Amino acid sequence: MPKLFCLLLLSALASVTVLAQSEPVKSPPLATATPPPNVQEPGKIPADKVPPPPTSPVPQSLGEPASPPPVPKEEPPFDTANMDPSVKPSDDFFLYANGGWIKRTPIPPEYSRWGSFNQLIEKNNDALHDVAESAAKETTATDPDAKKVGDYYASGMDEATIEVARVKPLTDELKRIDAVKNRDDVLREIAHFHDLGVSSLFGFTSGQDDKNSTMVIAQAYQDGLGLPDRDYYTKTDDASKKLRDQYVEHVTKMLTLLGEDPKAAAEHAKKTMAMETTLAQASRTKVELRDPQKNYNKMKMADLQSLTPDFKWNDYFKDANVGSPGDINVGQPDFFKGANKVFASTPIDDWKEYFRWHLVHSAASELSNDFVNENFNFYETALRGTKQIKPRWKRVVTATDGAIGEALGKLYVADYFPPESKARALELVNNLRAALSDRINALDWMDDATKQAAQKKLAAMNVKIGYPDKWRDYSALRIDRGPFVLNAIRASRFEVNRELNKIGKPVDRSEWGMTPPTVNAYYNPKLNEIVFPAGILQPPFFNPKADDAVNYGGIGAVIGHEMTHGFDDQGRQYDEVGNLRDWWSPESAAKFKERSGAVVKQYSEYEPLPGLHVNGELTQGENIADIGGVKVAYAALQKALAGKPQEKIDGFTSDQRFFLGFAQIWRSVQRDEDLKLRLNTDPHSPARYRYRVNGPLQDSADFQKAFNIPDGSPMVRPADKRVNIW
Repeated sequence: MPKLFCLLLLSALASVTVLAQSEPVKSPPLATATPPPNVQEPGKIPADKVPPPPTSPVPQSLGEPASPPPVPKEEPPFDTANMDPSVKPSDDFFLYANGGWIKRTPIPPEYSRWGSFNQLIEKNNDALHDVAESAAKETTATDPDAKKVGDYYASGMDEATIEVARVKPLTDELKRIDAVKNRDDVLREIAHFHDLGVSSLFGFTSGQDDKNSTMVIAQAYQDGLGLPDRDYYTKTDDASKKLRDQYVEHVTKMLTLLGEDPKAAAEHAKKTMAMETTLAQASRTKVELRDPQKNYNKMKMADLQSLTPDFKWNDYFKDANVGSPGDINVGQPDFFKGANKVFASTPIDDWKEYFRWHLVHSAASELSNDFVNENFNFYETALRGTKQIKPRWKRVVTATDGAIGEALGKLYVADYFPPESKARALELVNNLRAALSDRINALDWMDDATKQAAQKKLAAMNVKIGYPDKWRDYSALRIDRGPFVLNAIRASRFEVNRELNKIGKPVDRSEWGMTPPTVNAYYNPKLNEIVFPAGILQPPFFNPKADDAVNYGGIGAVIGHEMTHGFDDQGRQYDEVGNLRDWWSPESAAKFKERSGAVVKQYSEYEPLPGLHVNGELTQGENIADIGGVKVAYAALQKALAGKPQEKIDGFTSDQRFFLGFAQIWRSVQRDEDLKLRLNTDPHSPARYRYRVNGPLQDSADFQKAFNIPDGSPMVRPADKRVNIW
């Protein structure tokens, strides 16, 4: 899967940018193919792992009717009750716009953070719950996709059967691991794990050729860890050491639940930790993974074989059902040198424990509650501070979306996404595109030749809104009402094989990287496209009943954010058709780097927690998109309002409501544990500590004018330090 530049969240091999990072960041569940490490996701949100409640969860059977949802109270497009008038907009605009909401909003115990995104996710979950329940009750459905949704959801909700079965559905997989006798068997099992979508030593998938964007090639990349990032293995501070100890304890408990003697399990967990530490030391940092040129290392099979002499790659590809892969992009060659040493030197018995751990880790959320709760204990409570597990139906709905998201999404959009919303959103996109075009023409730091190339790229930028024109074909995927974990495994294998079957074929530009209900958005530089799922095209981001100012401040800033990703430090390296190609003059490139360096410096100064700063290098692309997105959206609003009467609403001008609408989409509260994790792993700056609002607005002369803020105020950066790229 390509890297998506998302408004909310992530980062991988290509360069996909997401709007925001959603709950949670950790190893993907079994039912989700592992993305290459340069894919960014704000949005594509991995399914949650869950915390243990004080007692076993109350069993929920499919036959129990869902509680009727309360009739929602229609909120105004911007609710002034959410503001805190005791705060001056010149001092802290984030708190001025959101302080009232923050004061009265606790973090729900089942979340590590709570904000506008989470509120909309919950609303969408209720809708998906209704869709899934209806599909599950319709046992004679003639629509094959609706039947798969119903069967998948029903198998996940059959808690009684899951509890009785415990780990029995994995018996065949555990026997395979027990049968590993030599190095050839180890390689065969690595290939088998990749076929299952389970992390093992390294990652392998398909993806666009960065320098021939019409074709799909094989992609090999660093992987194989159980902690969220390589830095968790390498940092020497006390908090990192404590988390490593907790991780070893967690692996020990999971192996014990599989039936191992506790003392033996503890020794096996230490050896697994040692293996993963060696892999982490060979891995690139998240900042290093931001360089698409360094991640592009296309080579022949013979070159890959020379790089890793102890691997029998022909055997691996045969066992992984790849056949002849042709050219392979090896994202991080030095990692593969390190992985080769681990492969050749690790004792066979240690490999077997590594496999057992990663299998149960990947499958934990589909197993009995003892596995679910222990998994939650570490990945949610220890890493994020989450207090309480989500109810089963929410977890199963999320799993269904992750496994067969377009089948579920097709049912969702039929009931919850009217055609007029798609038309209105497209109108906004076109207005934003025109505004960005004007801003490019007006740039004083870019020469004409580079401007022409930038305009060509902007004009070619594809737009996807709501849902795919062509739905994914799940006819080859078998889903039944048997063991939940086996449905997850089959769905994962289906997705893995679907991706691998693309190798050597032309790129399908109609595909989506997010499911329709996703509350997020992304830019994909390899396809030069911006994508806005139906899930985010709802209040507070987009409200058909709202005035233009609030919509341009909300979804307009989201659209501007994704468009700007096409011209951030990573996106600007791809041309109008998605090739990794330098289309910049040396002079304009140097001036861009000077300005992007100022962004890095600005955000590196922010200190959300004592001694913990925002990583300006890691968050550079998202910060550029935040700054550019709000400026482009404001310019588009001015074009939309030209010649129209502009009356105050709630006592605010349209310009003021634009910035208030922008601030409200980032309102959030967050646990310190989650914030610490995201400061290590998230390419987005924290919303909780106002940096996604105040950061961009401190650079905006339009904001300063709208609220008549004097120079020297905290919300106004000195003129010589203001960032102005797009």
